[in-house]
Amino acid sequence: MSDKDGNKTLGVGGGSGRSGQVKQSFSHGRTKSVVVETKRKRVVVPKPGPSQGAASTDKPKSPMVAKHAGDPSKRPAGISEAEMERRLKALAAAKSREVEEAAARAADEKAREEERERRRAEIEAKEREEREREEALKAKAEEEERRAREAEAEKLAKQKEEPKKEQPRAKPAAAAGAAARPAAPDQAAIEAAAARAETKGVSAAGPRKTDRDRTDRAAAERDSRNKAARDDNRRSGKLSLSQALDGEGGRQRSLAAMKRKQDRARQKATGGNQRVEKQVRDVQLPETIVVSELANRMAERAADVVKTLMKMGMMVSMNQPIDADTAELVIEEFGHRAVRVSDSDVEQVIDTIEDKAEDLQPRPPVITIMGHVDHGKTSLLDAIRKANVVSGEAGGITQHIGAYQVTTESGSVLTFLDTPGHAAFTSMRARGAQVTDIVVLVVAADDAVMPQTVEAINHAKAAGVPMIVAINKVDKPAADVNKVRTDLLQHEVVVEKMSGDVQDVEVSAKTGKGLDELLEAIALQAEILELKSNPNRAAQGAVIEAQLDVGRGPVATVLVQNGTLHRGDIFVVGEQWGKVRALINDKGERVEEAGPSVPVEVLGLNGTPEAGDVLNVVETEAQAREIADYRNQQSKDKRAAAGAATTLEQLMAKAKADESVAELPVVVKADVQGSAEAIVQALEKIGNDEVRVRVLHYGVGAITESDIGLAEASGAPVIGFNVRANAPARNAANQKGVEIRYYSIIYDLVDDIKAAASGLLSAEVRENFIGYAQIREVFKVTGIGKVAGCLVTEGVARRSAGVRLLRDNVVVHEGTLKTLKRFKDEVKEVQSGQECGMAFENYDDIRVNDVIEIFEREEVERSL
Repeated sequence: MSDKDGNKTLGVGGGSGRSGQVKQSFSHGRTKSVVVETKRKRVVVPKPGPSQGAASTDKPKSPMVAKHAGDPSKRPAGISEAEMERRLKALAAAKSREVEEAAARAADEKAREEERERRRAEIEAKEREEREREEALKAKAEEEERRAREAEAEKLAKQKEEPKKEQPRAKPAAAAGAAARPAAPDQAAIEAAAARAETKGVSAAGPRKTDRDRTDRAAAERDSRNKAARDDNRRSGKLSLSQALDGEGGRQRSLAAMKRKQDRARQKATGGNQRVEKQVRDVQLPETIVVSELANRMAERAADVVKTLMKMGMMVSMNQPIDADTAELVIEEFGHRAVRVSDSDVEQVIDTIEDKAEDLQPRPPVITIMGHVDHGKTSLLDAIRKANVVSGEAGGITQHIGAYQVTTESGSVLTFLDTPGHAAFTSMRARGAQVTDIVVLVVAADDAVMPQTVEAINHAKAAGVPMIVAINKVDKPAADVNKVRTDLLQHEVVVEKMSGDVQDVEVSAKTGKGLDELLEAIALQAEILELKSNPNRAAQGAVIEAQLDVGRGPVATVLVQNGTLHRGDIFVVGEQWGKVRALINDKGERVEEAGPSVPVEVLGLNGTPEAGDVLNVVETEAQAREIADYRNQQSKDKRAAAGAATTLEQLMAKAKADESVAELPVVVKADVQGSAEAIVQALEKIGNDEVRVRVLHYGVGAITESDIGLAEASGAPVIGFNVRANAPARNAANQKGVEIRYYSIIYDLVDDIKAAASGLLSAEVRENFIGYAQIREVFKVTGIGKVAGCLVTEGVARRSAGVRLLRDNVVVHEGTLKTLKRFKDEVKEVQSGQECGMAFENYDDIRVNDVIEIFEREEVERSL
């Protein structure tokens, strides 16, 4: 419908109505105006007619027409009764046509479906006939092939028998001719049969086999002739260079190759060349596996495995790893079964079987000596061992865990661990408590209980081991034994003299007093514990200390806890593995084995383990290497996860904190692992919110060029604790300007690093008030601005000092003076009670009665 202007309109019903415009909105801001016309219905009352009754007897009408046809008053205006009847008939005819068309469409669809079914049945019948024909042809070809093989076999049998029969009565040449003549018809018959088979469309696999057999026989006869010709030269002497390089008379086939060829020919003649049934294997499959290892586990050629992977679209070599899913597809391709195993299953080879009671035998006790620094622990052990170890320690303090065995006069063997007492070696003492059976707590009688004494008590309680208190230095005049016992009560250690259950012995390492009583107390405690272990099993032990020796490589001090460690055993310890190259006891002697509770130095590791790692003996090097690689990967994953497990807010906060904190980077190298860890722990405690010490790298062994390179890149000094730099490292340090500092006592190292870190602290700024002045008058001076006429009321006013302007005791400005004048002269300072003129830099808002505060700043260096 359109309006008179040609615009499209939307109309409703008939009759005249109102028109208007509607704006339609579309996407992307497009709009369109549409003219809408609303038409009203025109209701006209028709005249009643006589044909209303007849109309009601016709066919059913549509609802709208029926509604207006029966009632003349409701019939549309201007439509006669005849016109209404005509419309009803046209509507009925349209409905009947629709019904007929629907029926015709259904019939056509049914006919098409039947046609499709018929064609499908014809195609299936043809395919069935083709398959039956192919099977018949195949069966016919197999039958003819079998007959041809039988005929060939009979002919060969006749050829073998006829020369034997004719040999006595005929010459060899005649026999050969007679034998050759009857063979011709048979050969012709076979070739004719082959030609017939080919013309009939038979598969060429059967008849052509005779051609291949004939070719093989000809090749065999040619090889036999060549063999006969070469046999003369086979044993003729050594092979010269010219013969080897000559293509004809040089290299000859080996006897093994000839034998293999004869075996193949024999199997072919007897029909025994059937393929051996493939053996199906269960292939253990970890998360990743190298292609060559996968081939070994399947007992297949690595080249075949690589070829299969290339067919799958993976261009890999035999030394590259593949994931478990791909390897499983390869295993199924070769007809084997894949058995998935976890990476952690590699540690199952470590023997964790519980020992039987009848296999257990008594073992020596492990005694750890603990106490505060300089309370005489090592001196007490020296007195027991009748040796002098303290003189070998720098500064007279113990900085390594020592392990020794002592045989008492009664014949019992005791294993002692001497732990350092300094606070920096807390972690080392903790390791000593974990492997020990008895703790001997050494307390100086003249010093009583000290901080490290309390730590040692806590370590012993945490480890759940019994304690014996050795009150040392009782020979000194200031010794007070009862004070020691009383102080121990505060830490829940009640000795026997105080009606408790903890043994206490008064000893003197200097005079040897009470040493026998101490050994008796240890023996009694060990007897109560009934310490036993199984020496006849794979060894297991704990690493007490580890170091990198220049001449011997990585060396670990191991305390064997169970089993016996032999020279030649393959072991894994932490992330390292190795084979025992040598065992050295506490006296420096080489031994072949070490039983339970025996401390030995183990040589033969591939790297330096961590102090506290567990050593386990395994069967093969492959197992040890696999376990070490798995643990190494786990450690890397753990470190990576720890570094990645931070939210964005944490990263931003850390970055903000790092910007405000000054860092002193250092590189630490020590002689043993325990000392390196202790130094790092001590250095990490240095610092505050403004400065801290950052250990870039720490390790065991001499200072190398790589350490110098790291230090140069970070601007860090290199700290050597009981180690030195090798010659290339020294040269590199001189060229690159890297500082190397050597230490042998941990106190000096910590103090120097603390002093260096203090230098990074920003200086503290202090303000000293030197005077006050009051503004009495304000003047305007051309070229200068406002100038305050002031009276110095207190102290002194200096030109170089800082000033603050106070108004009603509130600071309104802080800055510097532009000018300070006394009368008309510029002066440096004005004393109290004198008048002067002042002008401020970049500030003119000064008023009468304002107070000027004059101060000076000074910087004070800070220290940690």
